[in-house]
Amino acid sequence: MTGIDGCLAEALTIPGVRGASLVDWTSGLTLGAAGDGPDRDHETAAAEAAELARLAFESGAFTRAAPHTGPVEDLIVTARGSYHLIRFVETSFDSSVFLYLWLDRTEANLAVALFRLKDLTTRLVLA
Repeated sequence: MTGIDGCLAEALTIPGVRGASLVDWTSGLTLGAAGDGPDRDHETAAAEAAELARLAFESGAFTRAAPHTGPVEDLIVTARGSYHLIRFVETSFDSSVFLYLWLDRTEANLAVALFRLKDLTTRLVLA
């Protein structure tokens, strides 16, 4: 089990990660950040990622296609030089938090990053 700071520090050890943040998707606020943010701005990136996360999470189209799978787990956005990964954090309470990773596409291995991101979110403790 790890807290927010430990989770973000560990996220930076994933190959290709340039920055990581924990974001509340209902408000778009950054709860913690480490490394660089896209355009050196974690807050703007968090707010924009929160909009995308909210749309995906609240859209029935993604969950109706596979009715027994539950809500959205991950979002992957590929850009010319980067990957943007969002992993919703499951908690015992009604959580509206996701872990956001920004990766350099030339250095990152998407499969490894997704595997490590999933592990990080299962060990994350939110108080």
